[in-house]
Amino acid sequence: MRRKEFAAACEILQVSRGIVLDYPDGQLHRQDAYRVVYELALQLRRFRPHVLLTFGPEGGVTGHTDHSMASVFATLAFHWAGRSNRFPDQLEGGVTPHQTQKLYYGAANFTLPGRPPVVAPPVTAVIEIGKYLDAKITAFKAHASQAPLLPMFQENIRRRGEQETFHLAASVGPTMAQETDLFSGSEAGVLCA
Repeated sequence: MRRKEFAAACEILQVSRGIVLDYPDGQLHRQDAYRVVYELALQLRRFRPHVLLTFGPEGGVTGHTDHSMASVFATLAFHWAGRSNRFPDQLEGGVTPHQTQKLYYGAANFTLPGRPPVVAPPVTAVIEIGKYLDAKITAFKAHASQAPLLPMFQENIRRRGEQETFHLAASVGPTMAQETDLFSGSEAGVLCA
């Protein structure tokens, strides 16, 4: 059912190639990380994108465990797909390492009422999506199994307005302003792990 909903949403959004990997819903935290990252790295090496979007490790505004794990797996795949010493058995039949140029985490400047708060990554990019807002809502509605979440989704998507926000988590090349003080914008205190 969820695969059909995803396909319907892709059609609405005019996504030409949507891929769903075979993992159980709500159980990503129980999966073998090496296996999942292996599959994602292979997809990156085959598709060869310039930009990779995922949730932040906090799990987005919902803090959902699957969203957190998707972030962890995608972040590792971002870093490992470009290295020839990671998953070298994939490097045959024209598959070569591929370093995606940018990794973005979805970001938000709000939290959901009635949910445990999350610490979202800071916004580093704001994209105008005004003309796509209705299509985004229609695509969400294609996920009939998520119908109970629709009112909350619509309320928050409209509150966000006509912008999507992201955090640049990694980039090939110098694209972020450099800080000169690790405590800038925060209270004193640091923990190194």
